[in-house]
Amino acid sequence: MIPMSKRSPKFTFGAIAILLAVGGFIALLIFQNVLPPYISWLVAWTVVTFALYGYDKMEAKLGGGRVPEIVLHGAALAGGFIGGWLGMFVFNHKRRKSVFWAVLSLATILHGVIFYMLFVAK
Repeated sequence: MIPMSKRSPKFTFGAIAILLAVGGFIALLIFQNVLPPYISWLVAWTVVTFALYGYDKMEAKLGGGRVPEIVLHGAALAGGFIGGWLGMFVFNHKRRKSVFWAVLSLATILHGVIFYMLFVAK
C-alpha cells in the first residue's frame, strides 16, 4: 500500500472521482428504475465532474491543492461532459484554456454518438 504522503494528486483525485461516480451510478441503478443505465452513468459522472470543477475553482481562489487537469479531462470523457460544461460556465472556470474546450467538445461528440447508437438508431 502506498503511504498517503506519497500518493500523487492524479491518483488521489482520480480514485475519488471514480469511486463517487461508480457509487452514484450503482445507487441510481438500485434506487430508481426509470432511467436507462447509460443515462444513469452520465448523470453520475455529470454530478462528479461538476463537483470537481467547483472544488478546483474554490482551491484556485484559496491557493490550495488543485484537481489535476488530466482528472478533469478524464471525468469529462468518462461521461461527465455536461458537468464540465456547467462547471466551466457556472464557476467561470477554465474558460480561457483551449484544451478544455477541445476535450469537452470531443466528449460531447463521443457521447452524442453513443446516445444516438443506443437510443435513436435501433
